[in-house]
Amino acid sequence: MHPETALLVTLAGAFGVAFVFGFVATKLRMPPLVGYLLAGTALGPHSPGFVADVSLAGQLAEIGVILLMFGVGLHFSPGDLLKVRRIALPGAVLQMVTSFAIAFTLARSWGWAVGPAVVFALALCVSSTVVVLRVLEDRGLLDSIDGRIAVGWLVVEDLAVVVALVLLPTVLAAVGGGAGDGVTLAKTVTITILKVAAFILLMAAVGRRAVPWLLTHVARTGSRELFTLAVLAVSLGVAVGAAALFGVSFALGAFVAGMVISESDLSYRAGADALPMQDAFAVIFFVSAGMLIDPQVLLQQPLRVLATSAAIVVGNGVSSAVLMVLLRHPLGASLRLGASLAQIGEFSFILAALGVSLGVLTEEGRSLILAGALCTIVLNPLAFLVVDRIDGLIARFPRLLDRLERQKAPRLITTDLWMATPANHAILIGYGRVGRTIGEALQRVGFPFIAIDQDRRVVEAIRTLGVTAVYGDATRPGILEHARPEFARLLVIASPDPYHARHIIELARARNPDIDIIVRTHADTEQEFFEQLGVSKALMGERELAFGMAYHSLRSAGVDDDQADDVIQHLRGGGRMHTREFTQVMLDHGGAPAPR
Repeated sequence: MHPETALLVTLAGAFGVAFVFGFVATKLRMPPLVGYLLAGTALGPHSPGFVADVSLAGQLAEIGVILLMFGVGLHFSPGDLLKVRRIALPGAVLQMVTSFAIAFTLARSWGWAVGPAVVFALALCVSSTVVVLRVLEDRGLLDSIDGRIAVGWLVVEDLAVVVALVLLPTVLAAVGGGAGDGVTLAKTVTITILKVAAFILLMAAVGRRAVPWLLTHVARTGSRELFTLAVLAVSLGVAVGAAALFGVSFALGAFVAGMVISESDLSYRAGADALPMQDAFAVIFFVSAGMLIDPQVLLQQPLRVLATSAAIVVGNGVSSAVLMVLLRHPLGASLRLGASLAQIGEFSFILAALGVSLGVLTEEGRSLILAGALCTIVLNPLAFLVVDRIDGLIARFPRLLDRLERQKAPRLITTDLWMATPANHAILIGYGRVGRTIGEALQRVGFPFIAIDQDRRVVEAIRTLGVTAVYGDATRPGILEHARPEFARLLVIASPDPYHARHIIELARARNPDIDIIVRTHADTEQEFFEQLGVSKALMGERELAFGMAYHSLRSAGVDDDQADDVIQHLRGGGRMHTREFTQVMLDHGGAPAPR
């Protein structure tokens, strides 16, 4: 292609072919990113026909990783990272050591030298941040405690990769008998750690104040384009500056920049502005990774590809799940984390490229790494299906579940408001902002209730306040049984997940068909669905907010209290235009608002 149009042609080809392959993958009930990887293979130098510019695609992919990590940082504050440090830090380190040992042993069994085996093992012990975050987003887990642990786990792995990228040349030189020795290695390690620490301290001391201040002043101008430009300038500028000045990875620099902005009230707006470009460049990342895959390796060395994929699944997925259970984390969450980590991606590609550039890793080795990445990403949805089946099977045996999690069954404590066998009480699922308000209201009137929450710290905190709390996932029969639903009068589901809510309703009604149920929803379709299930009340947060604002608007307009109440009650009773009716009116008027 002509050099002047290489960027345009690469973008057009990547987006077009990725769309086709991604659409086909979706129709086949596979993740779209599988289609993106295969699209890259079709555009790469190992397939006939049009060949895109691999170097340009790689640089565009780096932008996608930067924007993705920036978005994660927006939703993951330093406080959240510190909260999960006791699980994410030891878990990630032990998992990487286990995975490294498995992959290194495998490579040595093939007759590889120590140097290539080290690079191969390093590449296989780091899970793909892009893949994990996409999986968490698709399953609605990114903002949950499990999602935070997974992100913290990935951050620890990313930090390890930063150190590995700096130390790898020296380590390989020392292993190969070159100039590197113990003193040089120790010096390099110390300098790397100091650089990373200096960058984080600088961002904490200066960036934490300067970046939110800048965005606040830009937002006051009222220009949406200027604010979007400021967000991009901060995310890309900090990432590039961190790499140039401190030697850290682009991804880590963007992540820290996002964490800095998360302290500002503008974090949600910044995330919304960066999201469309983040999605587009993430697609480019997968396409560029697919360009490096040589399909011939799947045909010429199928056993080695299979062994590589097995090493990834066992070393990253199985070992992380086992470690989470040993750290006394719930079995279901441990299995989900293991499934999400049972693959490799972008940092593995970077490590493989470094090994090839240093003349240590052969093209055959890089092809095995890339093929293993493709296979494990393709099989990732199957891993989730398997762990869901395992979790459901073990949930039928509460004693086995408690033994696996190494904790006694949640019990009522001495500060309860009633005896150990409650009756006519309420069960409150989820003790977040919504659930906490409901719980305080029940406490004020002296109505007994049992709260169930998946966050151990929340459970321990509310128990000290005299609230009876059960730790675990209410969708598991063994957990809900501790709240004694057969004797309960009321079930309040304050958690936002409609799929979990449906499962909880089914479990509760199996034990108590007459229980009164109140559920939280976020859309008209969800509300209609729960009403069809026969719940007593399905409340949509946005609508309740609208009723409250409408009431105060009427009072401010001079309407007396009784008439305002009548109007609101009329609206609650169905005297309002439903969403589908309003949509039809809009269509009838060519998309314009209906006449008043």
